[in-house]
Amino acid sequence: MAIATYLRVYLPADRIAAPAERAIPPVRSGRFLVSGAYGVWEESTRDDAFVIQVEGQRFICPRHARLRMLEGLLAFRNAYQGPAATLLVPEVAAERAARELRRIQNRNPAARSHILTSAFAVPLRWFTAFDPSERILGEVDGVTTIRYRTRLRDSVRRLRRAVEVLDSAGFDETVVDPVAELLAWVEAFPGDAILELDYGGVAGLFSSADLALDETAADMALSLDALEQEDYDLAGEHYGEAASRWAHAQSLAYVN
Repeated sequence: MAIATYLRVYLPADRIAAPAERAIPPVRSGRFLVSGAYGVWEESTRDDAFVIQVEGQRFICPRHARLRMLEGLLAFRNAYQGPAATLLVPEVAAERAARELRRIQNRNPAARSHILTSAFAVPLRWFTAFDPSERILGEVDGVTTIRYRTRLRDSVRRLRRAVEVLDSAGFDETVVDPVAELLAWVEAFPGDAILELDYGGVAGLFSSADLALDETAADMALSLDALEQEDYDLAGEHYGEAASRWAHAQSLAYVN
């Protein structure tokens, strides 16, 4: 089973409709492998949510599991061209998924994914949405893990700056566009929401000592600072530190 990291948007509880809030269980169990019409899905398809408390205020992240599954399937297929796409996701399955996704969106035009998922490693661009001081080292089920949490309006400001710095430094669209796409996803939510990066199961790929010393967000921030000052050698050093820290996890993604 693929292990994954998550980027989640939590809305203030008063923005979530009462029926959805009542569906939230008091304790959410682990993930499941579910076999269905569209292959194997890693999570329960129950329409529940994550709940956190920040500064005494309750925030809710709807899972919208079915919506995310359909979007992920179609995005996975569109990432490949030619015969490979049909081998990975047959045309009939893709068409059925697209029809179901349209039905969901027609019933609820405001429905959108509140969670991004990445298998085996945290994409380095995700760290640019956070300040290093927002790093939370904790423990879940006896395993050391890392979370970052920030006000969404602050993440928007940081991501806008990252896009501007990368563009001004002359990077092409293969580098700038993924950060711009992340910015566009975040900007679709209200500024008083909470953005959370959760290492999830990927934390298990590192020792507790490695996680305690993991300062990837700091390395990415320092790399952007150096780029802004046109110190490309220093920018490369800090980026290299972040990339080497995640090299093993990234290699697992390519192997799989």
